[in-house]
Amino acid sequence: MPTADNALPGRDVPVPVPPVHEVLGQPLSPPFPDDSATIVVGMGCFWGAERVFWETTGVLTTAVGYGGGFTRNPTYEEVCSGLTGHNEVVLAVYDPNVVTYSEMLKLFWENHDPTQGMRQGNDLGTQYRSGIYVSTELERTLAETSRQEFQSALSAAGFGAITTEILDAGEFYYAEHYHQQYLHKVPNGYCGLGSTGVACPSGIAFTE
Repeated sequence: MPTADNALPGRDVPVPVPPVHEVLGQPLSPPFPDDSATIVVGMGCFWGAERVFWETTGVLTTAVGYGGGFTRNPTYEEVCSGLTGHNEVVLAVYDPNVVTYSEMLKLFWENHDPTQGMRQGNDLGTQYRSGIYVSTELERTLAETSRQEFQSALSAAGFGAITTEILDAGEFYYAEHYHQQYLHKVPNGYCGLGSTGVACPSGIAFTE
């Protein structure tokens, strides 16, 4: 991982963001509805991860982008170089009266393998790490508790230690337009998402 001192500097101009979601028909960028909430996670290649969330009842819109690193407004090529510190992440905006943050965490844990470090399956690199990027202390508490509970379930199933990072959410940089809702545009496109097959417990971590 690069540091803030040796990461690529990036640029001040962000990439253009498509006006609406290809599937849900809602805006990809703020302002979002006042009563909505957001979650930002990394689960490996963001193409398949985004589809998990846009298919979820209560999700209003989703977008893919870059986060967790240092480079301002990075390009896909820069992120793939490993010199930005960024992860491929998904932003999901949802109605908390329909689906809770904890239920979104359950989707996160159950739809990738959080024990693989800097990879998911055949996708190898720092940009494919598992991560949850939190905006409040409640989100951090729920994320950390759910990580502990899922670790117990994974250990019982013979898996190793969870490598998921839980960090304060920094700037979310939107990915280029061709990445947005990629698996809707290319239904038979590559999806590197792989589940452990282990169910995430729904105990105290999912009481908000």
